[in-house]
Amino acid sequence: MTVTDKNILETYSGLFEGLSFSNKIELIERLTKSIKGNKSKENNFYKSFGAFASEKSAEEIVSEIKSNRNFKNKEIKF
Repeated sequence: MTVTDKNILETYSGLFEGLSFSNKIELIERLTKSIKGNKSKENNFYKSFGAFASEKSAEEIVSEIKSNRNFKNKEIKF
C-alpha cells in the first residue's frame, strides 16, 4: 500500500467516525456489493476475448463487411 493510499484510508475512516451505526452498516453493505460487482465485470471482460468464432477466413469476413456497407450521398446545406 502506498503512502497516498494510506492517507486516503485515514481520511475516509475519519469521516466514517461521525456516522451512526446503521449508516456504517449500510456503507459496509454497499462497499461489499461494489467489490462483488467489479469481479463479475472483470470476468465478463476477459471472457469476451476470443468469443467470435467463424469458419470463414479473415479475407472473406472483410469482403463480406465491405460488400454490406451502405453509403448515402446526402448534400449538407449550410
